[in-house]
Amino acid sequence: MSEDNTSNISVCAACGIAEVDEVKMKECADCDLVRYCSDECQKNHATLHKEACKKRAAELRDELLFKQPDGTHRGDCPICMIPLPLKKSIIMSCCSKLICRGCHYANQKREYEGRIEHSCLFCRKPTVATDEECDKQRMKRIEANDPAAMRQEGKELCKKGEYGSAFEYFTRAAGLGDVGAQFQLADLYRNGLGVEKDRGREIHHLEEAAIGGHPYARYNLGCHEWHNDNKERAVKHWIISANLGDDASIKALMNEFRSGIVSKDDLAAALRAHQVAVDATKSPQREAADEYYRELDSMHSC
Repeated sequence: MSEDNTSNISVCAACGIAEVDEVKMKECADCDLVRYCSDECQKNHATLHKEACKKRAAELRDELLFKQPDGTHRGDCPICMIPLPLKKSIIMSCCSKLICRGCHYANQKREYEGRIEHSCLFCRKPTVATDEECDKQRMKRIEANDPAAMRQEGKELCKKGEYGSAFEYFTRAAGLGDVGAQFQLADLYRNGLGVEKDRGREIHHLEEAAIGGHPYARYNLGCHEWHNDNKERAVKHWIISANLGDDASIKALMNEFRSGIVSKDDLAAALRAHQVAVDATKSPQREAADEYYRELDSMHSC
């Protein structure tokens, strides 16, 4: 049967048998174009279907890749329920929850003024004081199959230069759906740390991270496309990332506007969306925390 007859998905693309109670069809695993009544029919039809399947699979991948995420991979602070900023958040070793600095600062102030025991805002476990105690807590979370703890352990190992072990933790975390771990894996493949340099694997992990809402992964993909002279795809990536609040993507779009590649209307829309995303992460509590830490840094630099 020719490929032209495969658009009717109620019949087997290879033998033409119709789907009935006794015969159940299964879709091609890579595209949504055809169905088969058996593995044998799928195998027999593979050569004929190959080109159409590859083209459609690429289209489906792009539809997924260039879909604007609802928010970043960081999500909301579990305490104040306001979107977390791209930086300046605190991960708790006891429960692996990412908490904004505003909530963390307010809690510390409350504890100090009330002279009460320091505890985690989320799980209420007593806050530990030493790096060794934090490491023990993180390992307990890893034993509980917590991907955020695995990613954090991988980052700690990278600081020590133990990239091979870090790669293993990132891989486990990514397998459990951790978007940040996908970004970390891309970095290892790009620089050949703990693994052989592999541009293809780097791009794969950047794409997985970008699909999950990672703005920095999205920005890097835009740079990759730009260097490969795929300016239109680069701009698409940067617009999506800018809409999530990424400053570097806004700068890239401004440069392309000056080059005549990005229109005035598209740049204006990206700037508005970027500001909305940034404003959504602000609160009086977070501003108070930022002011406190700025003063603290100023005192330490004297």
